[in-house]
Amino acid sequence: MHPPQRPIRCLTKEPPPFHNPATPTTTMAELDELVVVDGGAPPEARPARAAGRAELSVEEIIEEHVGALGWAQLIHVFLVSIAWVFDAQSTLVTIFADGQPPWMCKGRGGACPSSMCGLDPGAWEWVRGRKSSTVAEWGLVCDRKFWAGVPASVFFLGSLLGSAFHGRLADNQLGRKKTILLSCILSSLTCFLTSLSPNIWVYALLRFSNGFARSGIGICCLVLSTEVVGRKWRGQVGQYGFFFFTVGFLSIPLVAYPTRTSWRNMYRVLSILPLAYSFLVLPFISESPRWLVIRGRTKEAMDILNKLARINGRILPADLTISNPVSPASTGGGRGRKNESLWSARWAVKRMVLTMATGFGVGFVYYGVQLNVENLNFNLYLSVAVNGLMEIPAVILGSVLLSFMGRRTLFSSSAALAGAACLLCIPFAGRKKGSKGSWAQLAAEAMGFMAASTAFDVLYVYCVELFPTNVRNFAVSMLRQALMLGAAVAPQLVVLGRVSPKLSFVVFGCFSLFSGALTVWLPETRDAPLYETMEQQESEEKRKLQGSPDGGSEVELPVQDLPASAP
Repeated sequence: MHPPQRPIRCLTKEPPPFHNPATPTTTMAELDELVVVDGGAPPEARPARAAGRAELSVEEIIEEHVGALGWAQLIHVFLVSIAWVFDAQSTLVTIFADGQPPWMCKGRGGACPSSMCGLDPGAWEWVRGRKSSTVAEWGLVCDRKFWAGVPASVFFLGSLLGSAFHGRLADNQLGRKKTILLSCILSSLTCFLTSLSPNIWVYALLRFSNGFARSGIGICCLVLSTEVVGRKWRGQVGQYGFFFFTVGFLSIPLVAYPTRTSWRNMYRVLSILPLAYSFLVLPFISESPRWLVIRGRTKEAMDILNKLARINGRILPADLTISNPVSPASTGGGRGRKNESLWSARWAVKRMVLTMATGFGVGFVYYGVQLNVENLNFNLYLSVAVNGLMEIPAVILGSVLLSFMGRRTLFSSSAALAGAACLLCIPFAGRKKGSKGSWAQLAAEAMGFMAASTAFDVLYVYCVELFPTNVRNFAVSMLRQALMLGAAVAPQLVVLGRVSPKLSFVVFGCFSLFSGALTVWLPETRDAPLYETMEQQESEEKRKLQGSPDGGSEVELPVQDLPASAP
């Protein structure tokens, strides 16, 4: 008497012909090729199948054979994420280079007024000299104070345009790795040229160029890191890159303090690092196998997957091949929709518009709060260091919460907390530096920045999971554009905050709350697969909405159809 049989699922589109147990031509090897027993181990825990399907997608090869996350991926992600340091440095150097340095009155026996605008030109001087910042060197004070925010604004506008350029370049031409190389070299060059600026106009133009150049670093690093790991670890790996952004943030005061008497030397020091990374680290980084498959370069993709598996202590089956994620019939010749447009599907357009609207608010708050530290009633160097340190718990907390919380819930709650913290800063605005209230304001601002940082990081991971491989880099670049557009507006509010600090905190708080509410109309992506093409994602998501979790590709066979020797 045989034990009860478990139901099985066929991996073919159509049910197999009715099978007679007595037919001698049926073997267990043939049966193994057709079925998978229900209740087995999850994909990431299954051993390599010698007699199973020989053709798998990149996602399946990573989950089942390479390993969802091993030493190979950890080393890869570490080397890629180092470039985030330069992204942070290029963005936040403006806090010190374009900040208003301290000044003092000359030869006055009485008290010095709070503003130098009513004094004669020779009655006051900059404490660290005219070369300490662009504001001091070019006199961007009083009636010219709003010009001080122009270089930071055009830097983010350059990032906005550069994001679209680098996103297209990474998806359709160079790939992720070569785009990072191009961005690092151009960032180094434009950063050095910025130190030679003769006036505010040339300086603003070079800051625009630097913003354009560095915009490819963040988007490509994020995508290149997440495309080599299993779905379970995508959120954590995405957060891992932002840890290095934090390192770059914390390094700014360390570079700025020794060069506090010369903003030009600050730029020269920062120009060295991305150039060294381009030639010393990038050669050891592999291209994304997902991108290579979309471009039809499956042999190169398989070589990279073999390398990753070998480092993880695994061996890929000799007969394993990578499946084509695109239907040949839909592309006329089977070459794949390499240049499929994100704007070709209504669902993708809706997601992109909502993601960009959310990104505008998050970028405005995240970068604005960082630049707004000069309007706190506290020491500038200490304020920047505190904000940088708050990035660390933001990354750690975000990584932990992403492992069991939905992306949408985590983002909206983080944005709401950031908005509430910004509004809490209002009662303390305008008080004297060093007062008891300034400590409370610094604590509220730091908490708000930590929440804004968490929302910023989660939104990037969320965007990666919302779109397929062949438009993913472009989608992230569009999000980056929205973030940079919000960031471009922020410096002007910071300059206005020098006159009315309360107003800046009100606006930041309201924008953060608004951004958190917009994600109500976006789908949840936690534990969802990374699709390769627009066509594939639309088809699979429609099937799920119709209530067929297995996509209609699995057919249950009756128990009596099995041979008597089956387990």
